[in-house]
Amino acid sequence: MEHAFAKAEELIDNIKEYVNIKIDSAKVVAAERSSRVIANLVAGIVLVLFFLFFLFFGSVALSILLGTWIGKAWAGFLIVAFFYLLAGIIMWTRRTKLIRLPVMNALLKNLNKKDGKD
Repeated sequence: MEHAFAKAEELIDNIKEYVNIKIDSAKVVAAERSSRVIANLVAGIVLVLFFLFFLFFGSVALSILLGTWIGKAWAGFLIVAFFYLLAGIIMWTRRTKLIRLPVMNALLKNLNKKDGKD
């Protein structure tokens, strides 16, 4: 009978160890996935910042060029500002399709990746 109790205790210890290993494994997978998402977000933010600098300086250059062609500097800046207003209105009306869904899909894709390959 003691042998049966010893085997039962050994089985319980093995089950506890198995559960602890599964919990640790889940923690490692969650940490890997969240770190991958954060790394992709940081890389995306850096790229967006560089793009915004390019867009800003390009817009100033275009405004000056248009102002020179028209003969009034303020008119060039007004034309470029109107273009951005129009683009902003279009983006706002289509924000779900153009922004929200692609961002959600990218996040879900990163969270559900099985391997570390890009």
